[in-house]
Order: sequence, then C-alpha cells, then structure tokens
Amino acid sequence: MLELLTSGGWVMLPLLILAVLGTAITLERMWTLRRSEVIPHGIVQEIEHWSRGKTLETSEIQRLRQDSPLGELLAAALLLRHRPREMIKERIEDVGRHITHDLNRFLPTLGTIASVSPLLGLLGTVIGMIQMFLTILSTGVGDANQLAGGIGQALISTAAGLCIAIPALLLHRYLRGRVTSYVIEMEKVAMNLLDVLEARQAA
Repeated sequence: MLELLTSGGWVMLPLLILAVLGTAITLERMWTLRRSEVIPHGIVQEIEHWSRGKTLETSEIQRLRQDSPLGELLAAALLLRHRPREMIKERIEDVGRHITHDLNRFLPTLGTIASVSPLLGLLGTVIGMIQMFLTILSTGVGDANQLAGGIGQALISTAAGLCIAIPALLLHRYLRGRVTSYVIEMEKVAMNLLDVLEARQAA
C-alpha cells in the first residue's frame, strides 16, 4: 500500500487527505442523522397527548426545543400557539430553513470531495505522462518494460481518485436523500400541529 502511495506522485498526498476528510464527514453525518436523534418517536406522542387537552408549560416547550431538530421546530410553533395561523406558519418555515441547513452541514464538502478527487487523480496521471515523455525525449524509448511500468505508475493516481470519488458520491446522494426525507416528515408533523393549534383556538 505504501508503495502504491509513493508511486502515484505528490498528488497522492491531497488525495489521501480528501479520503480521510470524506470518511470523517461520513461517520459524523451517519451518527448525527440517526432517526432517533432527528425525529424521536416520543415527541409525536407527546404532542398528540397535549392536543387531547393537556396543558403545556413553558419549561416543557424549552425542553422540547433542546431535544431534537423536530422538537425545535414544534417548539417554535408552540411558543406562538395563541397567535394567528399565518404567523405560526411563517415561524415554522423560518426555523425549518435553519434546521435544514444544520442537517445538511458538511454535505456540500462531501460533494466537493466527490467532484475534485477524480480531477486530482487525472492531474497526477497527466503530470506522470508528461514526465515520462520528457524522459523519452532525453534518453530515448529504452526498455519497453520500464516504459510500461511508468505508464502504470502514472495511472495509479487516477485509480486512487476514482476509488475516493465513487464512494463519496454515493454517500453524498444517500445522506442528502435522508435529509430530504426527514425534512418532509418534519413538515408533515408541523402542519398537523398547526391544524391542532387552529382547532383549539376555534374551540
């Protein structure tokens, strides 16, 4: 493995850094975007219990806000539960944008890694091929085996870039899809709460 890294030239160093960074981002996002952390099941039940007549204290709303992203969204609506529907809806949308931004944290970086890695690999190959042709111009073709070995070494960086880019691209798409599904589900729960608040105000 070390021989492959050294054979690929200096481009292998930034590729290695991108690989480590991409792995760290993936592990952090996988842990942060667990369903139990974003949309805990108990919150929905708690809101349903409250909608059946339980009074809700300000301390409970503050606890709900700190519990999860969904709790933060619902707490924003509950703090304005005595206001008109449009005002509550605007607040939900505003908080929802911030939550969506937080859920997508580091994902643009992961997408950049997926885009840049193959380009760096290609750059390494081009530099290697240029160096090889300059050597041929100065010393001649020489040994064919040596020439084939030089081409193989030049292609190592491209292979390394693709090995980093393909998983990064797949994980980026997967995590973005997970965030989108969470946002849609949180929106449904928030709209249901908005309907409950409107019904209680009418009653």
